[in-house]
Amino acid sequence: MKKTIYILLAIGLTTIATNFARGEDAVNVSRTQTILGMTKPILVSLSGFTGEAAEVLKFDLYVQGFNFVAPEAAQYVISGSDNGAVVGSVRDTVSKKDLFSRSYNGASVRRQAHAFADDIVQAVQVLPGGQPVKIIGQSKIAYKSQSPSGPGEIFIADFDGAGAQAITSDNAIVAKPAWVPGKLALYYTSYARSNPDIYFHSLASGQRRTIASYSGLNSGAAVSPDGTRVAMVLSKSGSPNIWVCDADGSNLKRLTTGAEDSSPCWSPTGDTICFAMKANGRRRLATVPAGGGEVHYLPTTGAPSPSEPDWSPDGKWIAFTCQGGDFSICVMPADGKVPPMVLVSGQNPSWAANSRTLVYNHGRDGAQKLSVLDVFTKQYKDCRRAAGSNSQPAWAR
Repeated sequence: MKKTIYILLAIGLTTIATNFARGEDAVNVSRTQTILGMTKPILVSLSGFTGEAAEVLKFDLYVQGFNFVAPEAAQYVISGSDNGAVVGSVRDTVSKKDLFSRSYNGASVRRQAHAFADDIVQAVQVLPGGQPVKIIGQSKIAYKSQSPSGPGEIFIADFDGAGAQAITSDNAIVAKPAWVPGKLALYYTSYARSNPDIYFHSLASGQRRTIASYSGLNSGAAVSPDGTRVAMVLSKSGSPNIWVCDADGSNLKRLTTGAEDSSPCWSPTGDTICFAMKANGRRRLATVPAGGGEVHYLPTTGAPSPSEPDWSPDGKWIAFTCQGGDFSICVMPADGKVPPMVLVSGQNPSWAANSRTLVYNHGRDGAQKLSVLDVFTKQYKDCRRAAGSNSQPAWAR
């Protein structure tokens, strides 16, 4: 891949922290729940916006707990225009106060609309203690994309699937991309050398190096919140188990000794790893101290055969895949004290920075789609702009 491509990619990816993003939507309305923190959507009206601006606003707000109604039924009235630049205002119909009115410029209409959506979210949704919510309009996802004629490559895109770019050209089976927190870099598994090996890949420079290439399986890389350590699945000692190493692959340490362990993820504090395992032929979720120690099981009553856990950035939730016939996305409190809630059909959930929105894939083999889900209202949308069969998404934080 040419150096100029990586330069352009790096410029685009810096929007993860400082800029805006792009979007597309396909609405699938589902029932709301009021358990496990499930809430009814925030009712808003939207007027004055057309084309891309309207699509972005509807996508961004819908997957963060808003829904669109007529002005007389709305709690918040959103109005404005997108004639060359996005201009928008928000009024609270309950308090009869204008929350803000702003204009956006210096970027595409799509990016301006993402910025307006972010401002709406932060103006309306306030966390306990008055803390602002994390915005996601400028965030990226990585995922595996596969066409009928090839083994697939790792792609990155805006969180709604727009602006997709291939960042590998291995022409081999690839799997499980994992972002380095706060950096333009990924770990992923590739069969480029005919064995499932783990690679580190810098998106800014294009540099790639092998992290784990032991005999047998090397897969499932997950990066610690501070970016200094990597958990992974290795079968170098026989069965696939959870191991931890430094970011460069050194100081390797085995954490588990089960018959079949998989899918490690880190707690936000970086001191615990959650993973899937098999015990007595039954798949379960478990945790283990990141420095080594006793394994503890997590109950997942009502959600059989759990796998692919992901710990929310605020530490409160664990999302995972269960299989009771079809695959489903589930969420439960991280302490396991309340049974999980089965949300929608799908696999491979990954949390956004706001700890309420998930990206995941669903569909049949060979025709997987990416979707974005608001956990607390169960509203979701497909990422229609991401072409091909797409799976194993990972949300940059």
